Amino acid sequence: MLMIRILALGAALTVAALPSGAQQAMPSADGQEGRAAAGDAPQVGKAPSAADPATGTPVLLAPVDRWREDPKVALEAVDVSLEAFRWIARPVVVFADSPADPAFARQLDLLAARADDLALRDVVVITDTDPAAMSPLRAKLRPRGFMLALIGKDGGVKLRKPFPWDVRELTRSIDKMPLRRQELRERQNANQ
Repeated sequence: MLMIRILALGAALTVAALPSGAQQAMPSADGQEGRAAAGDAPQVGKAPSAADPATGTPVLLAPVDRWREDPKVALEAVDVSLEAFRWIARPVVVFADSPADPAFARQLDLLAARADDLALRDVVVITDTDPAAMSPLRAKLRPRGFMLALIGKDGGVKLRKPFPWDVRELTRSIDKMPLRRQELRERQNANQ
């Protein structure tokens, strides 16, 4: 399992370094491209989300492309660079010391229940439940236990909460942001 995780992490880091829209075949544990090792279960944010139309080979998309393909997908922090989402999406980062943390599970349930509201506001959900991995997001935001952080499209931290937060409150905070208000005005003008 550790070897597979390292291979998956290596593939994710390679993809993140490619230009936006670039794709790479997913390596398997035996080193061959395109075939997952037997018993590999897709993980949140790491599963291939497309296939090469010519060969049917699974490809691993860059995090921004996976989010564009499915705005309701939750990405893992080790796969994500905030810079890749700047001016594209509003990251909501959910930290916990373990995936079994009740506050983490509650927050994911709250986010999933109103995923459409988040998608309308260009929100990408990013999770980090492995303090030992020390993802760049964890190093930057330095959570202590559970934490929810809202990052604006400009890359700035807009909100930090040490407890699960209702999506209604989260969307209200987003809707008060100047960039969100500008987006709404532009959308309204385009519809007239």
